Amino acid sequence: MPVEALTPDDIAPPFARYAHGVVVPDGYRLILTSGQLGLAEDGTVPESAEVQADIVFANLTAILASAGATAKDVLRLNAFVTDRSHMGGYMAARDRWLAEVDRLPASTLVIVSGFTRPEFKVEVEVTAAVPA
Repeated sequence: MPVEALTPDDIAPPFARYAHGVVVPDGYRLILTSGQLGLAEDGTVPESAEVQADIVFANLTAILASAGATAKDVLRLNAFVTDRSHMGGYMAARDRWLAEVDRLPASTLVIVSGFTRPEFKVEVEVTAAVPA
């Protein structure tokens, strides 16, 4: 049995690209990432929340690949932005990252007061699962 998305018919549907829940069957191993920030490989931090989010998702892609996983294996996204004005850029980057994903992950987006450095606007951590 593959990982299953939960989107019950008797509650309002998700209002973006995510599932209300996800069920992981026996025989899968979990992959948990640390929160990734929009820090480019050269140490710079772009001004744009969307460009930061693109870096975040590129980092997550690399981390998942090192464990034999892809965005298609993600069960849950936990995302944090420092202002409502950054939600659109984050969501655009997230939707690009999930464009080829059929079974969408569960997702939470929280507005926070800040991160370790004031220039950071977006942070994302994921949980994924692959067959053991």
